[in-house]
Amino acid sequence: MTEYLKQSRTRQRQRVIFVYAMVVLVMIGLAGRLLYLMVNRADYYGEKAKEVHQRQRAVKAARGIIYDRNGTEIASNKPVSTISVIHNQIEEPEKVIAVLSKLLDLPEDKIRKRVEKVSSIEKIKSNVDKEVSDKIRDMELAGVMVDEDYKRYYPYSEFASKVIGFTGADNQGIVGMEVAYDKYLQGMDGSILTMTTARGLEIDGKAEERVEPVAGANLYTSLDVNIQTFAQQAAEKVMKAKKAKSVRILMMNPQNGEIYAMVNVPEFDLNDPYTLPDKKAATYSEKKKQVALNGMWRNACVSDTYEPGSTFKVITASSALEAGVVKLTDTFHCPGFKIVEDRRIRCHKTTGHGSETFVQGVQNSCNPVFMEVGARLGVDNMFQYLNQLGILSKTGIDVPGEASTIMHQKENVGAVELATMSFGQSFQLTPVRLLSTISMIINGGTQITPHFGVKLESSDGTAVKKLTYPSTEGVISAQISETMRMILESVVSEGSGKKAYVEGYQVGAKTGTSEKLPRSSNKYIASCMGFAPADNPVVAALVLIDEPQGIYYGGTIAAPVISELLDNALPYLGVERGEIVTNAPG
Repeated sequence: MTEYLKQSRTRQRQRVIFVYAMVVLVMIGLAGRLLYLMVNRADYYGEKAKEVHQRQRAVKAARGIIYDRNGTEIASNKPVSTISVIHNQIEEPEKVIAVLSKLLDLPEDKIRKRVEKVSSIEKIKSNVDKEVSDKIRDMELAGVMVDEDYKRYYPYSEFASKVIGFTGADNQGIVGMEVAYDKYLQGMDGSILTMTTARGLEIDGKAEERVEPVAGANLYTSLDVNIQTFAQQAAEKVMKAKKAKSVRILMMNPQNGEIYAMVNVPEFDLNDPYTLPDKKAATYSEKKKQVALNGMWRNACVSDTYEPGSTFKVITASSALEAGVVKLTDTFHCPGFKIVEDRRIRCHKTTGHGSETFVQGVQNSCNPVFMEVGARLGVDNMFQYLNQLGILSKTGIDVPGEASTIMHQKENVGAVELATMSFGQSFQLTPVRLLSTISMIINGGTQITPHFGVKLESSDGTAVKKLTYPSTEGVISAQISETMRMILESVVSEGSGKKAYVEGYQVGAKTGTSEKLPRSSNKYIASCMGFAPADNPVVAALVLIDEPQGIYYGGTIAAPVISELLDNALPYLGVERGEIVTNAPG
């Protein structure tokens, strides 16, 4: 019995020692953990504690302003506010709901959900006009926050709408230059930090910490308010006169690729970009409405392809001259058609032009002449020059959505395809691609990149970044370029482009008329490309009239628009009538 009690006491002592040792180990572990947290993790948990006791509200940065080439604002900002509520700070919930519902024109049940939601902060509405937000601020409703914000504003409404683009509710770019240059324009938001209790109530006497926002960079562009406005008016006038589906106009400096104007009428109101012109739009499904909006916003000068028709003969002629397969004095015969394999392909003059030189063939826009020239070039040479002159590549223009040229596969091109390609049919390209290549042909042979962006400047003006674009010299010889300028000037002075004439200036031009697919639809695109002064161009323009009613020939209805555009632009750009330009800008 005595031995049993002795063993029992020994076991109890061992248990006590074990428990004591375990407590000591746990205490040492806890102390070590506490020491680790206090020393090694102090910063981390300090930030966590700060987050619990701080409420952060964003202060929106002003978006960078977009200017035209003369420094005129074409996209700016309008001060607005964002209205939010903080659940734990609201003292009169029913009054808050009633006031915000009335002033913000929102349903009470929608606001009630936000007011009653237990969260750090709930946004009620953004882009609230300053007049309305000032009324809310003056009422000093507990728990209602009024924070400054900015809304994009476009002073000229429909001016270059499909080029400039617009922003969404979050002030981020959606289409056009607004999205292309978004990372530069958007700036950096600031913040307001407020100390609160664990329950989310602001601590009286604690000052707010404010991090100031940094405004986005300003973008200076080559667009010109005056040239764009005049071009837009000219487009609207001819669209109305010809009851056309749409009209596109491009005007650019052929020396450096700066675009002065890009018109796509009908345009839309940049300050109201979600309203469709169709009166039946209210009955559209969401899917149909989105398709219609995408169509309304689409920049057809960049994103849509078309058959260029006879304006493309500029490229065929340049390629043939550069390849040495034709001379200016070469003679051809046009009976009004040409038989190619089993096809009879006609000229626009069905009675024929008779005997004519190569230059006269260009002046007359004679299809049989160009079919012969295309045959002389051959498939290999044709595709070599299509590639060399950039036709098979995108231009790299600085707005989104550029479409690629739709061209035959080389191995599928036979005599018929080669013949139709030579005068601008059976393939498609974009207007900006065509004018960019023609600009290279008339500027001495330098391939340029069409563009709008000229420079970026920080909001305080301390940092300026000049934007540069790729260019390639000597794509064709300067001699061929000079020859083409001479030929195209003769198209106006002696040939089919007479209506592009501008008194006091030497103008070069090439007209075009292309039949849309399917050919049986009897729908056409009338076009004309023009430039001046012919000896050293400062401006090149392209006009496309889509589905004109009645007379549809480019030389009849598009060439007069070119004349009107150049007659207005040349004096504005500082070229006097009768002046010989020796150093074109760019």
